[in-house]
Amino acid sequence: MTDMHKDQIITLAEACEILSLHPNTLRKWDNKGFLKAIRYGTRKDRRYRKSDILKVLKKNK
Repeated sequence: MTDMHKDQIITLAEACEILSLHPNTLRKWDNKGFLKAIRYGTRKDRRYRKSDILKVLKKNK
C-alpha cells in the first residue's frame, strides 16, 4: 500500500468495516482519546485517517 492510500480520510462506516467493530465502539474510542476522529462539516461527522486505522489493526495482531 502506498503512502497516499494510508493518508486517505475515511468515514465512520468504512473504519468500522475495516476494524470489524460497531460504530458505537469507535465513537467511545474517540471520546476517550484512544482513536481520535477528525470532525467534518456542520454536523461534525467523524472521519478517520486510514493510516490511524491501519496502526490499530497492526497493534492488535
